[in-house]
Amino acid sequence: MNSEEKEIIYTTSNSYSTLNTLTERTKTVWVVFHGMGYLSRYFLRYFKGLNAEENYIIAPQAPSKYYIQPKMHVGANWLTRDKTEIGMKNILNYFDAVFEAEKIPDHINLIVFGYSQGVSVAMRYLAKRQLQCSQLVLHSGGIPKELTTKDFEYVSEATKVKMIYGTEDEYLDDNRIQLESEKAESLFGKQLIVMPFEGKHVVNVDFINDLV
Repeated sequence: MNSEEKEIIYTTSNSYSTLNTLTERTKTVWVVFHGMGYLSRYFLRYFKGLNAEENYIIAPQAPSKYYIQPKMHVGANWLTRDKTEIGMKNILNYFDAVFEAEKIPDHINLIVFGYSQGVSVAMRYLAKRQLQCSQLVLHSGGIPKELTTKDFEYVSEATKVKMIYGTEDEYLDDNRIQLESEKAESLFGKQLIVMPFEGKHVVNVDFINDLV
């Protein structure tokens, strides 16, 4: 029996979620990338404490949904080790479509926020599309190994890069935190601000509210 794996190209669709309304009074637009097991509409709850008139939040939705035991609620995943390059290419096209649909004004204060697995897709998108932002927030996630200093040479010196993690994170031990911190410093140098907090692998809402 001869087994062969083939590849096709087809058109698909995906949702994304937003919080508040983009108006002339909006000062900051957030593009927030959730972690594994989330849905974008529920991830938005962490940003409800922000001033609704001044902040508009866009939450892309990871495409691969699955049931999570034991209550069988639905979560989603961005990528796996299997065919990561192809999966990321599809995600890049999806992100492009989200940005095209939202038409974010050039003058706006743009924050790119990645949490857990969302850190990797956020950073890959920035590197591939050379997207400028006022702040890049790397919250409790890992930096893709293939990214180098050259990928982020385009980043403005005015961009603030903040690395947030819990000191009791069950997925990031001391060795991993040191490695990720060194990697982030090699990519962004003096632009990097490391912000630890006492806590586990959870979204730090207090830090979010302090970012603007």
